[in-house]
Amino acid sequence: MPEHSSVHAYLNWTKQRLDEMDAVLASLESKAGQAQAESKIKAEQLVADLKKRRDEFQAMAEKQAKAGEATLQHAQAQLETQWDSFEDRLKAYFEAAGKHIDQQQATFREMAAAQLKSWREAAAKFHEEASKLAAAKRAEFDIAIQQMKADAANTEARLKQAGKESGAALNTALAESRKAFDRANQEAWDAFKRAASPKA
Repeated sequence: MPEHSSVHAYLNWTKQRLDEMDAVLASLESKAGQAQAESKIKAEQLVADLKKRRDEFQAMAEKQAKAGEATLQHAQAQLETQWDSFEDRLKAYFEAAGKHIDQQQATFREMAAAQLKSWREAAAKFHEEASKLAAAKRAEFDIAIQQMKADAANTEARLKQAGKESGAALNTALAESRKAFDRANQEAWDAFKRAASPKA
């Protein structure tokens, strides 16, 4: 059972990052077609580079999902490095583009929407797992699910507020949201693991 929950936590984590990468790519691709010739070439190069990074991330995530728990922890650390590289490349593009704050804000909104979607999907997955537990063992897990839903609502409010602020505030809000999701995801799976344990 512990390995089962570790795999689920890992899958939620990778799905959240992939959803966010896809949101970035969709946002940038929609704006690339509207750009002037020189900036259009740069935008297309950025999209191609980010797609390559996303595809590498996805391939590694899928390969490692079949591995054991120790391998998953190592894989997640490697994927976090790849995620940071993806994010750094995006930040560098926005810093160079400077005056295109509308594009940065549109991309932020897409990333925030992807994060919130991940929160909701993870909570739904936890709720589905909870339905499989005996009523006596569900209490702690139900509390973790409710906490995750409350954290998601708080995150949504913070992301909406950050969407009205500077680029630095946007990036900080997204990073804090990711950390909160990772923490809530792990806490919920740990609660499930304890509730599903035969000793519980």
